[in-house]
Amino acid sequence: MIIGLTGGIGSGKSTVAKAFEALGIGYVDADDVAREIVEPDEPALSEIADHFGRHLLKTDGSLDRAALRERIFNEPSERAWLESVTHPRIRQRIVERLQVLKRHSPYVLLVSPLLFESGQAALVARTLVVDVSMDTQRERTLRRDGVSAAQIEAILAAQLSREERLVRADDVLDNDGDPERLKAQVAALDERYRHMSETNSPQEPKRS
Repeated sequence: MIIGLTGGIGSGKSTVAKAFEALGIGYVDADDVAREIVEPDEPALSEIADHFGRHLLKTDGSLDRAALRERIFNEPSERAWLESVTHPRIRQRIVERLQVLKRHSPYVLLVSPLLFESGQAALVARTLVVDVSMDTQRERTLRRDGVSAAQIEAILAAQLSREERLVRADDVLDNDGDPERLKAQVAALDERYRHMSETNSPQEPKRS
């Protein structure tokens, strides 16, 4: 069984994924895959450089992700072009990784900030949304990424709203509390997911 784990920027998806990993659950992080497919010598990077210009490459030939992010977030058509180049490649690599992990884990996680927006939700049997307030999202992102407030607002605008994610969620994990509360929620979900995987019943009634 594949569980789709998602949430807005700064919600703590990686922290939650690592908490599941500590319980023996494998996961694929779509952000990691997205970085891999634009590494030097990857076909996608050549297409991006040809489209946007070589100035988006650093001196070592790698992609200047901050410059690209700034370039596309205010231009929806350019963001759509970028997604047309990267999303199919990301999806293919994700599927390959998930198939490997499924051999060794009672269930697996697909961690993706754009689970619903990218269509990756079609790959999963159940969705888990990591939920925090928008103030928490802004505070954590400013502290972690060092981006401007305007960039954060652009990122938030490009993602589904908090309300839309919650409507689409099968399960919700509240990450506005302390680490011990988070671990307890993960442990409870892990127990449920193991049971669902064993009984092959991923579509039981929604519970938070």
